Amino acid sequence: MKQYRNTLMMLLAIALLGACKSKTNQVDDRDTPNKGTIRISVDESFKPVIEEQIKVHHSSFPDTKIIASYKPEVECLKDLQNDSTRMILIARGLTKNETAFFESKLSFQPQFAILAYDAVAVIVNQASKDSVFSIADLKDILSGKSKRIAVMDGKNATSTVRFLQDSILKGASFGANVVASKNSADVIDIVSKNENVVGFVGLSWVGDSHDPKQQEQLKSIRLALVECVRCVEKGFFAKPSQATIAYAQYPLPRPLYYIVKENAAGLGTGFMNFLSLERGQLIFKRALLVPAKMNFNKRSGKIKESD
Repeated sequence: MKQYRNTLMMLLAIALLGACKSKTNQVDDRDTPNKGTIRISVDESFKPVIEEQIKVHHSSFPDTKIIASYKPEVECLKDLQNDSTRMILIARGLTKNETAFFESKLSFQPQFAILAYDAVAVIVNQASKDSVFSIADLKDILSGKSKRIAVMDGKNATSTVRFLQDSILKGASFGANVVASKNSADVIDIVSKNENVVGFVGLSWVGDSHDPKQQEQLKSIRLALVECVRCVEKGFFAKPSQATIAYAQYPLPRPLYYIVKENAAGLGTGFMNFLSLERGQLIFKRALLVPAKMNFNKRSGKIKESD
């Protein structure tokens, strides 16, 4: 009996030692703000600037991997409900009902805020005779009163479609002359080949003066001038740019939001911090968006030289 008891105790000791060793060798695969892998969903109209953000983030934090899926805004919001996606980047925040839903489902409130200000750019072919539009002109085109063809980056689920329907048509339906392309790149391609087409894309696709590809595109397309509705001076028209967005001269600005659902500080929080702080904000600025978190105004100064 005593021998049996000693054998049993020895087996228990071996089992406990093996468990401890296994626990010691176990890899912690939880992500942190500076390590790990996550998937995010991004509104396709912001793809150029977000790809640049991810590229710089990976070079700064080599132990991280951010896998971005670019898709319509509605699909990004659907992804937020799934466990696989903890961060999305779209052109709006959450409504009260959406916030209440996530609080009920997840037992905590997702964080969201504006990172930068973008704009919906109106583009036309270089050979187009008309590149100056009033808001009334755009309304006629989008409603079908004008027979000029308008090209969107999707049918009814993109932020561009939602924005134009809300801000220009005030909720009314698009006309039969409004057609959907596959994505923003396809809008640019269609406009570059057709003189009588008006396209609508996010500014980050056509406004980056540092991007050789975008500069090449501007040989076949051009940014249209749109009526400033808030200017004291009547008859003022503006192209989308950092200055015209910041000074409310361009009438089609829109925000870029992050929405993060993490109950502990993970890589989603880390990437959000990167986008919100100096390096991320400078990348938005370089892409000709207007940074919302940091002010980069230039100040002139004088240096008095000593005799």
